[in-house]
Parts: sequence; structure tokens; C-alpha cells
Amino acid sequence: MQQRRAGSGLRVAAWALVPLGLLLAVGGIGYFFTNYQGVTVMSEAMEPTYHQGERLVVEGIDADEVRRGDVVLVAVPDRYEGRPVLQRVLGMGGDHVVYDGHRIKVNGKPVDEPYLMPGEVNPATGPYDVRVPDGRFFLLGDHRGNSNDSRFFLDEQSGSVAASGVLGRVQRSLVVPAVSGALGALGILLALVGIGLGIGGYVAGRSARRPLAAVPPWPAAQ
Repeated sequence: MQQRRAGSGLRVAAWALVPLGLLLAVGGIGYFFTNYQGVTVMSEAMEPTYHQGERLVVEGIDADEVRRGDVVLVAVPDRYEGRPVLQRVLGMGGDHVVYDGHRIKVNGKPVDEPYLMPGEVNPATGPYDVRVPDGRFFLLGDHRGNSNDSRFFLDEQSGSVAASGVLGRVQRSLVVPAVSGALGALGILLALVGIGLGIGGYVAGRSARRPLAAVPPWPAAQ
């Protein structure tokens, strides 16, 4: 009787853990793969912020969520052989971006750029003065001496790229994707534990219902 109750308790625990585990696994892992992707830095254009070969997590966002200073993964069909690139947003639609040979100003305000490669002041290009068209972004790499960015396409809509080409934004904090992944892993663990408890409860229940084999009496002493 006690064994039967134990088996029933294990089955109840299994019925609770398996659905909970599956819910967490599908929710956590599904959220991660729906909203994030991993990318590998393929060039030195974003050094010293991101180094070639480094793995990054990119969050999928809408174009209206992009802000100045964000590092975005962008696809430009007629540039970079169609490969997505990482670049920093310096100007947005309607912004007036000016470089006087020493410092960048956006809408008349100097831009503080502590992320630049030390000692570099846009050595690859001369001064420029552009107005970013609506629905587009003016993008630059942090390694200005080794970045093929908006400065080299100024005759193509002021060097800007379409906002629709943004594939995502590099995550500065990995807390949310880490929590999402941890919940998914926890869900898998709970589901496996629940399955194990269910099997144990089934076995215990079967054993409790099985009749005891008859034991033949000891033969009488002669």
C-alpha cells in the first residue's frame, strides 16, 4: 500500500514538472532565437570596441528603435558584396553631420567619441558636410583608419544607408539573453526530472499491483 502511494506521488510530481519544464524550455529558448542572433566580427573596422573574431549577440529591433551611438548590424545590397557589417550610428534621418577635419558635429553639437581607436582623427577622408535623408542612417566604424563606411559613399544619398537594412543592434548587456537561455535550460532539466519521476512512479505502481508469488511450504522433516 505504501509503495502504491509513493508511485502515485511520483506520477503527480511528473504531471506538474513536465508541462512546467516544457513551458519554460519553449518560452526561454524560443524567445532567445526569436529576438537574438549570434554574429562573429569579421574585420577590424570596429576596433577597439569589438575585435576581429569576437562573438557578439545582436538583438533584432525595428528601425524606429535605433538611437545615435548604437552599433548596428546592417545589410547594404550594393556595398560590401552584400555581406552584413557592423557600424556605429552617427546620424539619423534629418540630422546635419559635419566633419571639419578635427571633430564631428551633429546638428551643431560636437560628438564625444571615447570609443575611437586611440590617436585617430578620421585619417582616411577629408572634411564633409551632409544632411541625412529621412528613413536613413549615417554610419561610421570606430577604427576610422580602417573602416569602409558612409564617408566613402557621400555621393550616394550623403553616404547614408536605408533604415530597412538594419538587421539588429549589438547588445551591450547580456543579462536578458542570458536569463532567457538559463530559463530554457532550466525548463529542459525540469522536464527530464519529471519524465524520470513519471517512469519511477509507473514502475512503483506496477510493482505494488503485482501479486506476491506463492512460497511453497518447507518439506516436513523426516
